[in-house]
Amino acid sequence: MGLWDEVKDRLKAGAFSLSGGQQQRLALQPEVLLMDEPCSALDPISSEVVENLIVSLRGKYTVVVVTDNLAQAKRIADDVALFWVRSGAGELIESGSVEQIFNHPQDSLTKAYVSGRRG
Repeated sequence: MGLWDEVKDRLKAGAFSLSGGQQQRLALQPEVLLMDEPCSALDPISSEVVENLIVSLRGKYTVVVVTDNLAQAKRIADDVALFWVRSGAGELIESGSVEQIFNHPQDSLTKAYVSGRRG
């Protein structure tokens, strides 16, 4: 996760002594990883480290990433889903492979979102 060189000299310190970016990259051995904007407020180099980690976990864990960064979703996802609030409640609008959602969306809202006309 790119943490070893940053923390190897302070291994007895608690997890809360880590910076926010380091905490975002800390994971143990879960079956499912849920990441809510894992690269939010990170510099491009740290974001690349996190994205590479997410890609390296493919096949070992189920990884769910919540992001509004479409370029990031294209880089790291196998499958994507668009959720939207309608009538005061969250709703799944469309889901499918990266290829299908970004290149051949079926729903007009998905088409507008991936083209930059909505959101």
